Amino acid sequence: MSTLRGVLGMAILLVSTGGGFAEKPKPIGLCRENPHYLLFRGKPTVLVTSGEHYGAVLNLDFDYLRYLDELHTRGLNLTRTFAGTYREVPSSFGIEENTLAPGAGRFICPWARSVEPGASDGGRKFDLSHWDEAYFARLKDFVAQAGRRGIVVELSLFCAIYDDTLWKACPFYADNTTGGVEKAGRLEAYTLKHPKLSALQTAFVRKVVSELKPLDNLYYEICNEAYFGGVTREWSERMARTIAETEADLPAKHLIAENIANGRKKVTNPVPQVSIFNFHYASPPDTVAMNYALNRPLADDETGFQGTGDFVYRREGWEFLLAGGAIYSNLDYSFTCKRPDGTHVVTRSPGGGGPELRRQLAVLKRFVEGFDFVRMRPTPAAVRSRRATVHALVEEGKAYAIYLRGPSPVEVAIGLPAGTYRAEWINTRSGKTERLDRLEVKGGGAKLVSPPFTEDIALALRRLANK
Repeated sequence: MSTLRGVLGMAILLVSTGGGFAEKPKPIGLCRENPHYLLFRGKPTVLVTSGEHYGAVLNLDFDYLRYLDELHTRGLNLTRTFAGTYREVPSSFGIEENTLAPGAGRFICPWARSVEPGASDGGRKFDLSHWDEAYFARLKDFVAQAGRRGIVVELSLFCAIYDDTLWKACPFYADNTTGGVEKAGRLEAYTLKHPKLSALQTAFVRKVVSELKPLDNLYYEICNEAYFGGVTREWSERMARTIAETEADLPAKHLIAENIANGRKKVTNPVPQVSIFNFHYASPPDTVAMNYALNRPLADDETGFQGTGDFVYRREGWEFLLAGGAIYSNLDYSFTCKRPDGTHVVTRSPGGGGPELRRQLAVLKRFVEGFDFVRMRPTPAAVRSRRATVHALVEEGKAYAIYLRGPSPVEVAIGLPAGTYRAEWINTRSGKTERLDRLEVKGGGAKLVSPPFTEDIALALRRLANK
């Protein structure tokens, strides 16, 4: 991608936000009215996606314009990508046509290649004293092009090194370089044990953050799955401070995310600069209730090792957002370099994906956005069912966004004040209305019986005005 395209993309982005060149849009930030959610281009926002496996920028064979067009067409508004400090190899994790495992000569990262042969991927070694400006042009263009399509980028700056094979593929591995860093072990990569390596990492963070300062559709994750691979708390704090210090002159800063755990964990000592708390494979969404008092956006920003069926990922997304989460993202292995539009038929990868799943997740996003969700709170006690698993966002006496999973049909009891209500039963796969009910509630609540459904169903219950 040319640098010119990146400049044009940024110009279009500035004009599209109404500010022209004289006014830079504020980066996506916390919603003041309810900081469990985000504010993007003046609107409270939930982020929902089914995204490629993080190689969009670092893999030169990946056509990210076709990828971003597909997300935009489906109405999805998030992509997560890795910054090039970590890569995988074709055998990694049993993923077929893994976008995070570039082919020979197709890996691009922040550092230029030298003239010296001998890198583990068969290419020339990395010269860690020189940036690869082609990489930064590609990164900036990717974020700008996403912004033109209303898509937010979660840029994961680092990733835990899971095994020695991946460490030997890493640009920080001393034998892959012409010198300038210590010979560190895999479990020492993200510690402060080696001064030269740490200085290189902080310089990289400063460079990336400086390059991306003008873009509004972006937040940073310090390190993917930092609870593996020996990543230390002190190192994470150093990287977060580096982001904050680099943006000290900005009137509005980019948000910083911290990846807390797989599954669930109570956050007790967050990095001070962090505003978004990321979890992986957060099903059931117990971690939301455990951490709701943080008063910050909570994310299920990776899931995908649960087979190829759509229901398991659709369910996880609905349950997480209606438990009070703000961000949902699953790995979609239908995006490959040969099929960047997401039409690869997934057969051997550990997770699923495809156009049908993306359509279903768009239903979830539209459902939540159909409510004034910043006025709502997760209220499990308000909706009860003997047979179904229930999650609900509630604005007491006004609006109820409810997700039900279990045997069909189900009866639900809802604590409602007196009034007239409209109940719309929605198919979670198609988004179609299965039935409309009108309720006259005298007080003390109401009982409703769902229409027949397969696997799950949603209920949008609203009190009618002046009734």
